[in-house]
Amino acid sequence: MLKLFHVPKTRSTRIIWLCEELGVPLDIETVSFSSEFRMSPEWLTKNPVGKVPVLEDGELSMFESGAMVQYILDRYANGRLQPMAGTPDHALYMQWSWFGEATFARPLGEIVNHRRNFNPEIPEVVEEMVNRALLCVKAVNDAVEGKEFLLGEFTAADIMVGYSLMLCNQLIPSHSYDEANQYWARLCRMNGAVKAFGGLNPGSLSQ
Repeated sequence: MLKLFHVPKTRSTRIIWLCEELGVPLDIETVSFSSEFRMSPEWLTKNPVGKVPVLEDGELSMFESGAMVQYILDRYANGRLQPMAGTPDHALYMQWSWFGEATFARPLGEIVNHRRNFNPEIPEVVEEMVNRALLCVKAVNDAVEGKEFLLGEFTAADIMVGYSLMLCNQLIPSHSYDEANQYWARLCRMNGAVKAFGGLNPGSLSQ
C-alpha cells in the first residue's frame, strides 16, 4: 500500500486528493512541520532537503509531489485523470501540471518565506510576488473560461493547480477573476478536495 507522510495544508494534500478521486488506498501518517523534525537525520534520509511530503510504495521512496502524482497515475490509475501520452491533450495536461508547481507555486512560496524570515517584511518584495501570482491566477482564469476544468474534463492537472489556488487564497485576500473563482468553487466541491483539505474551508478566492 502507498504510504504518505503528510502535513495538513501542504503539498501532500495533492496526493490525498488524487488517491481519493482514484479510489487508491493510501496510508496517511501525519508528521510534524517543525524545523527540528524536518532537519533531523531520520527525516533527511527520507527527504534530503527537509521538506514535506514523502511517499513510499514498497522499496520506492519519493519526495517531490508532482512526481508522486505522475507515478500514481502511471502505476495505479489505468488511464484515468490524464490524457493518452503523446497526444496534444497530454502535452497540455503536462503543461498545466508543471505550471501549478514550477510557475504558480513559486511566487507564493516566496511570499511565505519572506514573511517568515524578514521582520519587518519588505513591502516591495511582497508586492512583486503578489503581482506574479496574480498573473498566474489570470492565466487560470482565461484557461477555464467556458470550461469546467483546465482541459475541459477533470484531470490531475486540476489537482496540481488546485493546491496552488488554495495557497493563493490564504496569502492574497482578493482579486476580480470571476472564472477562476467559479473554477475554484467547483474544485472545492469534489470529494477528493474535501478529503484532502480536511476541516479547512477553502472558500472563494475573492474573499
